[in-house]
Amino acid sequence: MAAPTESTSETLTNKNQKKSKNTDETELQTVPDGWKEPKFTRVDNPKGLLEESSFATLFPKYREVYLKECWPLVQKALGDVFINATLDLIEGSMTVHTTKKTFDPYAILRGRDLIKLLARSVPFEQAVRILEDDVACDIIKIGTLVRNRERFVKRRQRLIGPKGSTLKALELLTSCYVMVQGNTVSALGPYSGLKEVRKVVLDTMKNIHPIYNIKTLMIKRELASDPELRTQSWERFLPNFRHKSLSKRKQPKKKTVKKEYTPFPPPQPESKIDKELATGEFFLRESEKRRQKLNEIKAKQAEALSKRQEQRQKDFIPPKEKAAVKKSKPATAENKIDIQALKEKVKKAKSKKLGAPPVNLERSSAKDGKRKKVKS
Repeated sequence: MAAPTESTSETLTNKNQKKSKNTDETELQTVPDGWKEPKFTRVDNPKGLLEESSFATLFPKYREVYLKECWPLVQKALGDVFINATLDLIEGSMTVHTTKKTFDPYAILRGRDLIKLLARSVPFEQAVRILEDDVACDIIKIGTLVRNRERFVKRRQRLIGPKGSTLKALELLTSCYVMVQGNTVSALGPYSGLKEVRKVVLDTMKNIHPIYNIKTLMIKRELASDPELRTQSWERFLPNFRHKSLSKRKQPKKKTVKKEYTPFPPPQPESKIDKELATGEFFLRESEKRRQKLNEIKAKQAEALSKRQEQRQKDFIPPKEKAAVKKSKPATAENKIDIQALKEKVKKAKSKKLGAPPVNLERSSAKDGKRKKVKS
């Protein structure tokens, strides 16, 4: 009886151990606030590196003047981590290589990234940050993502935004420095921010507006500040922007409808003899065939003649005239004539003297006498 009790106790302890392991894993996933990885010092690698390694990169002609000015500062910054840097203006290249004093094996890779950023028009003040432990860089090539040059320029300008507002918003949300130059986008900042910058840049080149990704980044930033939602899924909070295909392919005016595929060949067309056999003309004599043809020709001629006569007779047929019927308007109160008022008007007109005004005979005779005197 003692054996089963021991086995049950062992299983319970195993389950408790598994639970404790699960809890430990979830705790390990979250980094405590304010924790920083200790710096790599000479104590970690006292003997240094075994062999010398170097990296070189070319730079465009327009960067030559700027690199000449800031090169002493570059040598000083790389000298702190015991890495030599050389500038070749004839070849147009920058080279970094390790020395005997170099103890950090990753310092040469940071030096390589520094000269790459300087070649891609990143200012020295920002490019020096790559030598820090928590800072990384990413150079995204966008030149081959869009074939049409005009479309490429438009999408690249969309990434920058009006007066650089979109790029500034992206920098604030990802805490990265972003530089758009020619066919590349250089980003400098923490690893999590670089991942988001790459996604936004590639989506912009795929004709997805950067404002959608910026909106999701803003929501993620708010959710990350809440400690309860840190371990939960954020899919229910993030917006789903569906891509609407506005440009539809132009369809042809005449659509050819494809016939259904049949393994059998099309039926053979009927010959002249087959048609005659079907109608029974094949068995007629030649004289009967001629007579039949003549009858057909006569019938056609008769039809044509009748049509011609109709056309000629059209000119002589008078057009149909419509009967002129005056419509009697119904007597309304306005249309009714007042007879009594008319009679009174006629009486008034008679009482008035019509024609020219009456002439005064006395005056006229006096005027005539004066005229006779003047003449005499």
